Amino acid sequence: LATTSQPLRGKTTCKKIFWAVFPHACFILSLVIYAFLGALMFSHIEGNREVTLNEEYRIFLQNLTYLARKLTDNVTENEKMFKNDIRELFNTADPVWFIIPEDRWNFFGSLFFCCTVFTTVGYGNTYPVTRMGKYLCMLYALFGIPLMFLVLTDMGDILATLLSKSYNEFRKLQSKILASELCSGSTCSKRSELKSRAQSKIVINEPLTIMEVLRSQSGAKRRPVKYRNVKLFEMLIARESENTQPARNKSMERWSSCPELARGKTVSRVIENFDKIGKELEKLDVPIVLMVLVIFVYISCAAAILPNWERNMDFQEAFYFCFITLTTIGFGDTKLEHPKFFLFFSLYIMIGMEIVFIAFKLGQDRLIVLYKKVISFCAEKKMPSKKIYPK
Repeated sequence: LATTSQPLRGKTTCKKIFWAVFPHACFILSLVIYAFLGALMFSHIEGNREVTLNEEYRIFLQNLTYLARKLTDNVTENEKMFKNDIRELFNTADPVWFIIPEDRWNFFGSLFFCCTVFTTVGYGNTYPVTRMGKYLCMLYALFGIPLMFLVLTDMGDILATLLSKSYNEFRKLQSKILASELCSGSTCSKRSELKSRAQSKIVINEPLTIMEVLRSQSGAKRRPVKYRNVKLFEMLIARESENTQPARNKSMERWSSCPELARGKTVSRVIENFDKIGKELEKLDVPIVLMVLVIFVYISCAAAILPNWERNMDFQEAFYFCFITLTTIGFGDTKLEHPKFFLFFSLYIMIGMEIVFIAFKLGQDRLIVLYKKVISFCAEKKMPSKKIYPK
């Protein structure tokens, strides 16, 4: 029986782990599939568009040719011309004129664009040009942004649980170290004796059998009859409650042996997991300074790695780029030369956005507490003091 029960326990634990991980994997997998479908859609629409040269483009080329003919060997005159005429001319140019659609809107470029859409970063260097692409971009963002926020909320629960547990363990370790430093030998021995006595009391107060109860009553014959009956009744109830626990477990085993009922129970648990999304994030209470330190370390690690394939960036520029990305500001002033390598950083972006979101949530809670204190303080100051008249 023991050998057959071990594989069954292993299967049950694997099933529990699977159904516990299933909601989180479902959200992430749906977001990945949504991004890949969007990449295929935009690469087909924007990558295969026909490049039409309008009248504005022809006028731009004519003016550029005219200014190029006016260039001379005098460097000062060329600099004046560049500051005035050439700069104004290039300000009127459309960036779409200098983009090859097949190169910009390949699969990896389109996938990078989809990530910037549903993460609400929007760098601005890649955007749809065709009318159909613009309409589909609005529709894609309409469903993609809530899905991304759902994934962020779900991952926020996991990160909030890890942060709260690690912070609580750190506080417990800190309190133990302080207690060991402040505790002397005599006081510690007294505390250990008190703990052992308390444990012995707990062991004595465990439920006894009926024979043990009757034997204990023989030594208490000198006490009043009413007191003996009350003690006997309490001990019998304690013993009866202990006997009923295995019966409940057996009934649970019978109930779980039925596959239909067990399947219904697992489904209900999965539904409860979906309903609990965002609950752990609301319970998180860690210092805001700790979250700022985590964000700084997290961005610094990426800023040290990113210049390895982006040669136009140093540590400071990469730190600025990661901060602008994780806070979903996305100015677009810092451009990526190799966006397909940065796609491998998509998991980093999601986790980093969640860490920043948690920090913003904690800052929001602190601001609400501060506003409450200020409003209550102002209300107490403006409340008229009650005058006590003599009787």
